[in-house]
Amino acid sequence: IGFKRFSLFDLEVKATRITQVQIELEEEAKSLSEVEVRPQPFTKIEEAPVSIHTIGEVEIKRNPGANRDISKALQSLPGVAATASFRNDLIIRGGSSNENRFYLDGIEVPNINHFSTQGATGGPVGMINVDLIREVDFYSGAFPSSRGNALSSVLDFKLKDGKDDKMGYSLTLGASDLGLTAEGPISGKTTFIASWRRSYLQFLFKAIGLPFLPKYDDFLVKGKIKLDTKNEITVLGLGAIDNVSLNLDQNETEFQQYILGNIPVNSQWNYTGGVIYKHFQPKGYYTIAISRNELNNQAIKYRKNDDTDPANLILDYNSSEQENKLRVEHTGRVNGFKITYGINGESALYRNTTYNRVPFVGTVNYRSELGLMKYGAFAQLSKDVFRNKLALSLGLRVDGNNFNSEMENPLNQLSPRLSASYSINDRFRINANAGTYFQLPAYTILGYRDSTTTLVNKNVSYIQCDHFVGGIEYTSPAFLRVTVEGFLKNYSHYPFDLRDSISIANQGSDFGVVGTVPVNSMNKGRAYGAEILVQQKLNKNMYGILAYTFVRSEFQDYKGDYIPASWDYQHILSVTAGKYLKKNWEIGARFRYNSGSPYTPYQVAASMEKSNFDITGQGILDKQKLNSLCTESFHQLDVRVDKKYYFKKWSLNVYLDIQNLYNSKTTLSPYL
Repeated sequence: IGFKRFSLFDLEVKATRITQVQIELEEEAKSLSEVEVRPQPFTKIEEAPVSIHTIGEVEIKRNPGANRDISKALQSLPGVAATASFRNDLIIRGGSSNENRFYLDGIEVPNINHFSTQGATGGPVGMINVDLIREVDFYSGAFPSSRGNALSSVLDFKLKDGKDDKMGYSLTLGASDLGLTAEGPISGKTTFIASWRRSYLQFLFKAIGLPFLPKYDDFLVKGKIKLDTKNEITVLGLGAIDNVSLNLDQNETEFQQYILGNIPVNSQWNYTGGVIYKHFQPKGYYTIAISRNELNNQAIKYRKNDDTDPANLILDYNSSEQENKLRVEHTGRVNGFKITYGINGESALYRNTTYNRVPFVGTVNYRSELGLMKYGAFAQLSKDVFRNKLALSLGLRVDGNNFNSEMENPLNQLSPRLSASYSINDRFRINANAGTYFQLPAYTILGYRDSTTTLVNKNVSYIQCDHFVGGIEYTSPAFLRVTVEGFLKNYSHYPFDLRDSISIANQGSDFGVVGTVPVNSMNKGRAYGAEILVQQKLNKNMYGILAYTFVRSEFQDYKGDYIPASWDYQHILSVTAGKYLKKNWEIGARFRYNSGSPYTPYQVAASMEKSNFDITGQGILDKQKLNSLCTESFHQLDVRVDKKYYFKKWSLNVYLDIQNLYNSKTTLSPYL
């Protein structure tokens, strides 16, 4: 009594390690005359009564077809589109992949994927080892005011603490990589958990005759120091090294020649390091988060991959992004109010050296260095009223930076948000949220210069998106949850590519770089639709999720007319189910369906010009017919079978995960 109920699901108990359970209880004041106790299968977050889903470690690991990757596991949830199998882009409610933000234990991480697209957030493989994840809060709307610079989603990762009794180890051998994890105590007050993974995709790709060979390494480490009962320090580190080389011997088919003709040799490395200090008080706690992250991205391409002649050079790209961040916030409860407030500051340094031959433009050759100071403040107030029948939460955030005079004034980026949740009875709730959110354009846009070293895009603005979400929710004691939500997202001040006459909102789903072009901030867009979720938590050895989304995503073209965006999938369906069997067997399956995605036809005459094709190695799109065609629908069935063996001091999990069981042929946009 005196705290809100909390339910934990899918807790895996092993003989090989003590299972640590971290439960954060919220105080709840009540006047008691009669008490009826019953468990609640789904927890609520006051700031976000809509558009939030929590997914745990076990749910990620067992998700069929996800291959232990959080981005692919999220495709089982409503609002998340299923993209081509070689991409990990998060397309949320019709928004671009560059509209998402990620946090690890409160430290912001720019990207969670290997071989990332600079200026966006996608990539083909996740770089966070799921063995270190405790759970993930996934917001597709109603973002808390402490989480800024996002338009489509926020992912809040909560990592495990290391074992505090003895050392423990795990080894993961998969189809694409090898992973090692170690954890244990360093002293009586200090624990750690760390992982390292190395891919052998290059050997697999070479064996099956692909003309490009990717390989990667990543590491993730977390240390926790419990100074005393009121103070703790967490140290966090995440990093990756990615390289793509060309397999020039595989050039027999037209497709192999096409790939070799347009993919550059690419190398990337990135890291994020941070320290989080928490001070606990009787009615709240303070958090101080200090972090630094850096991305280095290099790409080089020669005509016919012949680097013996300097005249063959088509692309020589070298860029880095560095950020140093500080956030101070306080969360507490006073007289039934939950209050969160804080400030954040950031210094950023962007460098770019580019040589690029572009059809119809000529040679783009510039060097750029840009320093930025960013700042923000936020507050959120939440309270249950009318005898806890109605939960209200009001948030406010402001952001600014010194790039130009408009952005410098934080009142121009005033970001209010309001959430409400009304309990009709013990089973039904009505939930709603409205908010205005801002996101800074990518550094590739801000730092783009012409040959005179002048900043070309010095008049851009923050991107703005207004969200409106409403829905109804049903929960039952049998751990069943049903939600129906409608949403509307209105975009304004979106960067518009003046070179190719296309909104930047349509870009980001391919490898390379987004934003190294002249733009203005006049583009508008909209995304709207509805979602249905039926979720059965583990009960009587069975679990399942059915998620359906109808979404329309439209942005203005060069004439100002609204046309389908690249993310206008319209119908998205995902059905996931599984069952625990006797003798530690488990089976699961997931079916996914998307309507076809829009694409742009080629401008054949321009593509046939040898001078153009020698530069691009591929066709030139007809931007006057932007997204006028559509691919066939995508559908796929994934299945997974697990068998667990438990021994006195160790355990073994063997699984078979088959993606695309019935060999569905996915027709992407054609190549030329």
